[in-house]
Parts: sequence; structure tokens; C-alpha cells
Amino acid sequence: MKTGIISDTHGLLRPEAIAALQGCERIIHAGDIGNPQILEQLAAIAPVHAVRGNNDLDLPWACDLPDQLILDLNGCKTLLIHDIADVPTELDPDIKLIITGHSHKPGIEWRGNILYLNPGSAGRRRFKLPVTLALLNVQSDSLSPQLIHLLTPST
Repeated sequence: MKTGIISDTHGLLRPEAIAALQGCERIIHAGDIGNPQILEQLAAIAPVHAVRGNNDLDLPWACDLPDQLILDLNGCKTLLIHDIADVPTELDPDIKLIITGHSHKPGIEWRGNILYLNPGSAGRRRFKLPVTLALLNVQSDSLSPQLIHLLTPST
């Protein structure tokens, strides 16, 4: 199952992100969405699961979004939460994937049997960090993540 993972759009859904997410069977937004139109645009591509980020907390449209979600991605139990600092210290032993955002720093890291995936920020560039999202191929017995750079370093 091809899954698109995006975070920290902060009200900006770039055309490059829309293009990169085409063909995904599911899209996950890890928070700091910025406005509800982002979720509507993503839902036009594939079903969306989203959590609110710290910048979404006081926005009336985001009050119904959860702070964390447990998802089943093609048999892979997944925790979706905006800030890695909020990941519970005691995890369900069946969780195989943790998706976070917040830092704007993309990362793919295996910690034992668990894949920690931060797609980075797909919205406005912060400092000199890259503008990225992630694609994840989820098979019943494997996870294959890939970071997608949406802009060349000079833009």
C-alpha cells in the first residue's frame, strides 16, 4: 500500500506536494496543518488521517482532530502523533511505525523493530531545512520509506 506522509504544511500545500502524493492509497498528515482546505485538497487524492499540531490547537476547525491516532496500515500498527516528545514511554508492543512531525527535520530511523518516520516540513521553508514529505510502501511484512524533496536547494 502506497502511503503519503506529510506534516507541517502551516497553511501551504505546494503543487509539488500534490504531485508527489498522486497514486497514494492513503495520506497521513502529522499536524500543524494550518487550515482545513489542506485536508480537503489531500482528501481529493486519497483518504486522509490527521492529528493536530501545536499550531492547530486554538483553531476552531481543528478542535475535533485528535492529538494522536492509532492506525492500521495494511496490517502495520501505527502511532501518529505530532511531536516525538509526546510519544508514550510505554508503547503497545504491536506498534511497528511511529509517525511524527513538528521538528521540520526529515528523518527515517529504525529503533529495534520500530520505524520512526518524520516526513519533515512540506510547507514554508524553516531556516535552511529541506522541504520534504515521505512516501511509504507498506507490505504485510515490510516497510519501505522514502523522503521526497519538493524543492531544489536553491528555491
